[in-house]
Amino acid sequence: MNSRRTPTIGDVARLAGVSTGTVSRVLNQRAGVHPQTRERVIEVMERLGYVPMQAARELTGRSDTVGILLAPGVRRYIPYFVLLFEHLTEALWREGMRLEETPTDAAGLPLTPARGYILLGAHDHDPRLEALQNAQTPHVLIGVYPGAYWVAPDDEGGAYAATRHLLELGHREIAHLTGQPQHQVGRERLLGYRKALEAYNVPFQSHLVLDGDFSTLTAYRVLRKAWEQGLRFTGLFAASDEMAVGAAAALEDLGLRIPQDVSLVGFDDLPEVGTALTTVRQDIGQIARAAVRLLKEALGGGSPHGVRVPVQLVLRGTTSLREVKTA
Repeated sequence: MNSRRTPTIGDVARLAGVSTGTVSRVLNQRAGVHPQTRERVIEVMERLGYVPMQAARELTGRSDTVGILLAPGVRRYIPYFVLLFEHLTEALWREGMRLEETPTDAAGLPLTPARGYILLGAHDHDPRLEALQNAQTPHVLIGVYPGAYWVAPDDEGGAYAATRHLLELGHREIAHLTGQPQHQVGRERLLGYRKALEAYNVPFQSHLVLDGDFSTLTAYRVLRKAWEQGLRFTGLFAASDEMAVGAAAALEDLGLRIPQDVSLVGFDDLPEVGTALTTVRQDIGQIARAAVRLLKEALGGGSPHGVRVPVQLVLRGTTSLREVKTA
């Protein structure tokens, strides 16, 4: 350990083999910490010379730390979030702040204070937003929430463009792989799909909507099972590139050709995931920069507002004109 550097709560946590949330509970003399763990944390703080005033500064949220809060049930290690974390880390660093994933309780509420928070996984009746607003804690939501600072891609518009593309290629039986309808992203992309069908006078058929849970494996299983049970379509819009990859694998294993038999469109344009896929590109770097800009406004006491980031349909090799089968 470099004696010239002031030890941090993260240093204590690492050497004690616990989370920063556990260290904060020890410092605040809260229950829920095993006596032996408490003793070990205290011993490490004494060994490092962890200054109480430094602890107070960190625990009252006056450091440069920005916490990131994932909603309960949201998978942390998916390509989209990994890429978003990278862009957020860089954007915050340029503003003299640092990103840290914050330990949370069962409702997704933070267990350790920070200068501000960035929230992921917006869903209906999200308790994190009300709690942070009541505490007057600066925060930004990656998602949409009236009365808060928020930033989101044009999920509905992107889904509309993806479905419209398939419709303009002549497809009328278009399936949709959705996911987690309780979350805004899945709901808005389903809405864009439905609105495109309506605009082209194509009836919405609920049996063509399959829940892929934003998972490659789930999308594979759901789509393969549906096809084997007789579901038929010539176009498929997946609400994420990960689900599109799972769908493509299922279709290929079923002996179907893309795009000759089924045209496929994804959403996100993630590097190394959908490189050959016709998909809807969202600018994750722009979303991250907008989130940091909004957080600065929140820290300055501005008026909450939201930002929609445009998306773009990217045409590649997984869509084509619908082939008309002749007898």
